[in-house]
Amino acid sequence: MKLPLSWLSDYTDMNGITPKEYDAKLTMSGSKVEEVYYLGAEIDNVVTGKILEVVDHPDSDHLKICQLDVGKEEPVQIVTGAPNVTPASVGEICPVCLHKSTLPGGVKITKGKLRGVPSNGMMCSFQELGLSHGCVPYACENGILFLPAGTPVGEDIKKVLGLDDWVSDFEITSNRPDCLSVIGLARETAATFDRPFSVKTPEVKGVGDDINKYMSVEVKDTDLCPRYTARIVKNIKIEPSPAWMRERLHACGVRPINNIVDITNYVMLEYGQPMHAFDYKCLSDGRIVVRRARNGESIQTLDGVDHDLSDKMLAICDNDKPVAVAGVMGGANSEIMDDTKTVVFESANFHGATVRITAKALGMRTEASGRFEKGLDPRMTLDAVNRACELVEQLGAGEVIDGIIDVDNSDPNHKRLPFEPDKMNALLGLELSAEEQVKLLEKLDFKIENNEVVVPFFRTDINRMCDVAEEVARMYGYDKIPTTLYAGEMVQGEFTPSQQAERAAALVCREAGFDESMSHSFISPKFYDMIGWDENDPRRISTTILNPLGEDFSVMRTTVLPSMLDNLAHNHAHRNPTASLYELGTIYTPTVKDGKADPDVLPHEEKILTLGSYGRLSFFQFKGAIEALLRELNIKGASFAPEKSNPSYHPGRCAKVLIDGKEIGVFGTIHPTVAARYGLSGEVLAAELQMDALLAAIDPEKLYHPLPKFPASTRDIAVLVDDAVPAASMQAAVEKAAGKLLESVKLFDVYKGKGIPEGKKSVAYSLSMRAPDRTLTDEECDKAMRAAISALETEFGAQLRG
Repeated sequence: MKLPLSWLSDYTDMNGITPKEYDAKLTMSGSKVEEVYYLGAEIDNVVTGKILEVVDHPDSDHLKICQLDVGKEEPVQIVTGAPNVTPASVGEICPVCLHKSTLPGGVKITKGKLRGVPSNGMMCSFQELGLSHGCVPYACENGILFLPAGTPVGEDIKKVLGLDDWVSDFEITSNRPDCLSVIGLARETAATFDRPFSVKTPEVKGVGDDINKYMSVEVKDTDLCPRYTARIVKNIKIEPSPAWMRERLHACGVRPINNIVDITNYVMLEYGQPMHAFDYKCLSDGRIVVRRARNGESIQTLDGVDHDLSDKMLAICDNDKPVAVAGVMGGANSEIMDDTKTVVFESANFHGATVRITAKALGMRTEASGRFEKGLDPRMTLDAVNRACELVEQLGAGEVIDGIIDVDNSDPNHKRLPFEPDKMNALLGLELSAEEQVKLLEKLDFKIENNEVVVPFFRTDINRMCDVAEEVARMYGYDKIPTTLYAGEMVQGEFTPSQQAERAAALVCREAGFDESMSHSFISPKFYDMIGWDENDPRRISTTILNPLGEDFSVMRTTVLPSMLDNLAHNHAHRNPTASLYELGTIYTPTVKDGKADPDVLPHEEKILTLGSYGRLSFFQFKGAIEALLRELNIKGASFAPEKSNPSYHPGRCAKVLIDGKEIGVFGTIHPTVAARYGLSGEVLAAELQMDALLAAIDPEKLYHPLPKFPASTRDIAVLVDDAVPAASMQAAVEKAAGKLLESVKLFDVYKGKGIPEGKKSVAYSLSMRAPDRTLTDEECDKAMRAAISALETEFGAQLRG
């Protein structure tokens, strides 16, 4: 909300208040000021000048040499090529940029020469001064700005065009629609600076006649329209608004258009009450009906766009058709035109939520809808329409017909809350007397009657004692509230075991070189096709979003894998040679009913630790990262088994992750077809691990062993086995057979190729053996090795390689 500080003077005393002080104090009293800026800050050394002489340039067929009176002893010579500057322009007054002047956008003007003729500045157009044509409707759109006759010569252009004002830009929170107005902010200003505040009641003279002869209003849906107020103005004269109104609208960021439109915008800014003007001749039988739209009805709004309406939307209609979408925008079929003679001024109050739903459904967000959806005071409608009619008479824009149509179904009673000064002191940490609290509340138009707080109608946000306490606090001064310690015992927060485990898992991933990624829980059903899931795969059954942002965000995911692959593909597309990512994301498994997700039952939520990598790790290095994760979480009993049926992974390079024989995840190389769909090449690795299963398997007791005092004995063993024999199963057999002396077994080579029979592979392990109390003898080590070899031969038909 942009507010010219000069406008505040209509309602409260602003003498002695500097813009900087205003900024600081209003922010401290709860009305946050984003910035305070001077309208003409970028304009300097630009004055009004009177053209004394215009002659042709000797070396140009379009340049003119002008002599101008700028209020100094000597005229200023300026060369211009503006098409509207001719010898007939002598006597015109225009803006003149003198030597070393500045204009909006950082433009700097200095004296120089144009084709050999000295030019000591520049004459300006309105565009160069940062103005729109609506601000100066008398101006030529493609030439120098000629000012009205009688404009003083040598005057600072900022003063002449109303640019010598400070503007405060407020951030108005959604619960304070009363502050989306000059009057509302003036009330806050008066309370903050302890100055008087008053709003003059609009006075409308009228010209006789009776509005009831012209029109009638029927409100069928009073729940959506608590109040509808209307007046009629005849003999309308469409013309530009006066300079003072145009200047105020421009300072507020509103483009001036014509007197009737400007009046409705001016009242909206002043009172915070949106208004609309209908061309009376476009209303069938002079009748207005406020009702829900009918399914199938349509309207073309003022922006020229056709919209289909539904019975969830409120419409302003005549006997035959909708003429406006209530609270959003008027219809083109009742637009004010140059030949309009009679106007209906509408000032109504609409249900905020309905306006919001309608605006969103139609894809329209207007100044009016932004105000209505926050909830406005129904009592503003009468003063607003009267103020508009008062301005019509002041501007000579038409004749106001006597009478007002006011259909009022709003609650006439003030909201009342218990006045609890002791509770408010306890909440705020203050020791204010009841009388002091009353005095602070009365600044904001609250009243205390019979030990109750009478809430003013315009404060729709006050509903509880704590809301009233906030008003006391901000008027007292947040900076004056003493700092106090919390009462009672302070309890230090800590992470739950599951949070600690999740943080530990994330730390291991980062230490292994994986960066954290985050993705949306909403995905497209097409993602399941991307990862190769069959159309009948039950995992495709997903919870559907009722109001999705689009197809790409229409269902709740049942797997994180497509999101991970999408993130890898994004990195690959941006030519990152390697990427390793992890995500601790949630999947949503629905309750299935009749082959579909049951909409009446919330889906089961489960966290999945998903890893993905390309260009950096081999399959076994990737497996090592998973083993490190299990080891750091102190999970025992983990093993791996081949997985050939998962369509997302390569059938020969994929493994299940088992804990005590129960599957808790999968990892491996992404199927080449799947990788190609994402534009990925080379070996792409991924893992999906159930976080809840990992947490359940964590052994809370960690055993620490002292550093060994005696050396280890290492032996290598290489055997030939069938290609289908899992290396992990062989390793488990070695660990079991070698006995207690075995410290570790590591697979260090798997070879197939020259010298190895078809269907066979060579598998080599390194065994480390150690005793805690002595150095092992060769005989002890040989015995353990023979036992390991025997187990491999017996269980897997292995043949020892020489």
